[in-house]
Amino acid sequence: MADSSYHYVYGIVASSDANAISLEEDDDSDRETLPVEGAGVAGATELYPVSHGRLAALASPIDVTDPEETDEDAKRHDAVLRALLTENGGRTIVPMRFGMVFESERALKNVLRGGRGAFRRTLHDIDNRVELGLKVVREQDATVDDETIVERVSDELEPLATSSVDSGEFSDRLILNRSYLVDRSEREAFDTAVGELEADLEDVMIRYSGPFAPYSFVDVKIGAQR
Repeated sequence: MADSSYHYVYGIVASSDANAISLEEDDDSDRETLPVEGAGVAGATELYPVSHGRLAALASPIDVTDPEETDEDAKRHDAVLRALLTENGGRTIVPMRFGMVFESERALKNVLRGGRGAFRRTLHDIDNRVELGLKVVREQDATVDDETIVERVSDELEPLATSSVDSGEFSDRLILNRSYLVDRSEREAFDTAVGELEADLEDVMIRYSGPFAPYSFVDVKIGAQR
């Protein structure tokens, strides 16, 4: 691990999934590597576990306690989480929001200790599952039956998901904006169902995205960072 003073945390995993990994493809060390474009937040090139019991935080060294959320670093944060979620067989991970920095391993372990019940329940709830996003947007000047479209999408996709939540509106042409928690084993069937919707529904645009770490299905409050 580098000599930086603090620990930037991307997410929480089971200790059994906490392999030490590098964020760079071209790494001369014997650590497992991930195909993450660029590097981690603030240019970090290491990702290491800080473990307590059956939990581990995946962190990178960082020089500041309050990193600026630039577009570049926000994308790096998400890219690291997506790689952890999907590469080398994938991992179940409780994602942390951008900017979670701890001044010491002791402080971080105290959070793992204090939140172990919530973290373990959440890991169980999202185990082997990913978040997928779907937006249905009305074409410019098109006239469609919103209720019928929402019902069709729900009939096709809800049986393939373990849970779903509606997200916020961003356009007066938005018909549906929903996130789904989907078992990895159902991912192919879910993709196929979305493809059929795209082929069948007229006068709308379907925007399908993911997989993402399941932010929309995680509600863990953690304590102080110090």
